[in-house]
Amino acid sequence: DVQMVESGGGSVEAGGSLRLACVVSGYTYSTSCMAWFRRTEDKQRERVATIISNGKSTYAESVKGRFTVSQDNNKNTLYLQMNDLRPEDTAEYICVAIPALVCDGGFFTFPYRGQWTQVTVSA
Repeated sequence: DVQMVESGGGSVEAGGSLRLACVVSGYTYSTSCMAWFRRTEDKQRERVATIISNGKSTYAESVKGRFTVSQDNNKNTLYLQMNDLRPEDTAEYICVAIPALVCDGGFFTFPYRGQWTQVTVSA
């Protein structure tokens, strides 16, 4: 079974940084699309960043230039480095994965998901 376990959430002041990590185990597929989603208090979900095994990465406009998605294949870990955090980045964050090179679908199209992790940014 594929398992995704997150760490690194927490509270920070505006302008600060946090790094989320997502350790992936049991993933034996040769292709992958991994992404980070976030969910605000009103339960609105937004895809924040995506990284595909062909090297392509994409970002939501709201985080472009501030967030960086990366993966360390030796450690089977997906990261989301979040810099210059803003109060509007406050949300629950989750890592997801699908064994595909095209992954334009919504949250529920990803069969593998971690757990929601809270990130709180104070003004």
